[in-house]
Amino acid sequence: MKYYIIAGEASGDLHGSNLIKELKKIDASASIRCWGGDLMQQAGGDLVKHYRDLAFMGFVEVVSNLKTIFANLKFCKEDILQFKPDALILIDYPGFNLRIAKWAKKQNLRIIFYISPQVWAWKENRVKMMKECIDKMLVILPFEKEYYKNKWNWEVEYVGHPLVEVIDQFKVESLKLKTQENLPTIALLPGSRKQEIAKKLPIMLEAVQSFPDYQFVIAQAPSLDESFYKTFTDPYPNVSSVKNKTYALLMKSKAALVTSGTATLETALFGVPEVVCYKGSQVSYQIAKRLIKVKYISLVNLIMDKLVVHELIQNELTPVNLVKELQQLLTDPVRINELKKDYADLKRLLSEGGNASAKAAKSIVGFLN
Repeated sequence: MKYYIIAGEASGDLHGSNLIKELKKIDASASIRCWGGDLMQQAGGDLVKHYRDLAFMGFVEVVSNLKTIFANLKFCKEDILQFKPDALILIDYPGFNLRIAKWAKKQNLRIIFYISPQVWAWKENRVKMMKECIDKMLVILPFEKEYYKNKWNWEVEYVGHPLVEVIDQFKVESLKLKTQENLPTIALLPGSRKQEIAKKLPIMLEAVQSFPDYQFVIAQAPSLDESFYKTFTDPYPNVSSVKNKTYALLMKSKAALVTSGTATLETALFGVPEVVCYKGSQVSYQIAKRLIKVKYISLVNLIMDKLVVHELIQNELTPVNLVKELQQLLTDPVRINELKKDYADLKRLLSEGGNASAKAAKSIVGFLN
C-alpha cells in the first residue's frame, strides 16, 4: 500500500512517527511519503517537507506568509497526484489539512483523519464539511466519539491517546535528570511563546519565594534562548531552567505549575500534581471567552468531565492563589490521594484497547482492505 501522511507540527511528527512504525509492522511493503519532521523520517517515511517550513502562528504571521502557505498547498496537491497514494492520512493541523481534504475528496482519494481538530471547542461549523470529505475519522479523546455521534450523527472511531505510550516508553528508557541542589523539585511550564511566558512566568516566580525548601526548574521552549528566561529568573536563586528535558523534569517533580494545553495532560500522565495557569491580555481573553465553548481549559478536566486539577484563569492567576494551591498539592494527603486516583482513572480511559498508534494503524489497514 502507498500512504501519504501530512503532519504540520512537532506533536504531529511524534504521533505520525509512531503511526508509521505500526503501519510498517502490519504492512511490511508500505510505501510512505510524508510531510512532518525528523521523527517521521527516522521511522521510515520519505520526507517531502519539514514542519519547520509550515508553522505560522498568530493572525499577523499567517497573513504575512499567505504567499508561502498557498505555494505549499499547491505543491502538496501536485505531489499527492504524482504519488497516487492508496490513502491520504491527515494528522491534526486543521488549517492546512482540511483544505487538502476538501480538494482530495474531488480527486476520489481515500481520506483518513487521525487526531481530530478541536471543533467541540470552536469553529464547530467545520464539521459539516469534514463529514462530507473524510472517509474515516480516528479520535484520541474519549468524549469526541459521543460528540460526533450525538451532535452530528457521525460514527468516528476512538483509538485512545498516543501520548500514553510515548510517556510509558520514556519512563522505561529514561535517565534521571541531574539537578544541582539536593532539594525537592517543582516544575514550571510557562508555555512556548514569548508573549504568554512574559504574562505568566513573573506570577509563577512571585510564588516561588514562599517555598525556600524547594528548587524550581523551568522547562524552556526549544525555540527560545536562555537569556530570555534570565531576565525573569535572575532575582531568584532557587530557580533554574532546562531545555529539551521536559519529560525528565516531570519524572522528578513533586508538583508543577502548567500553562493550559497538551502539557496539562502530559503532567497528569507522569502523575505530577499540578495547577493549571492561564492569563492573556484582557482583549484576547474576552474574545476567547465568547468564541470557545468549553467547561474547562485543561484537557485533564475536559476528558474526566469534572474538576480534577485546579485552574487559575485570568484574574484568578495571582501569586497568593498559586501559593495556596501549591501548598495544598504538597502537604494535603487527602488532596494528593484524590489526585492519584483521578490520574489513574484518566490513564485507564486514554488507554482503552491498548496502544493507540497500533490501534490506529490496524484500523487504517483494515479500512483500506
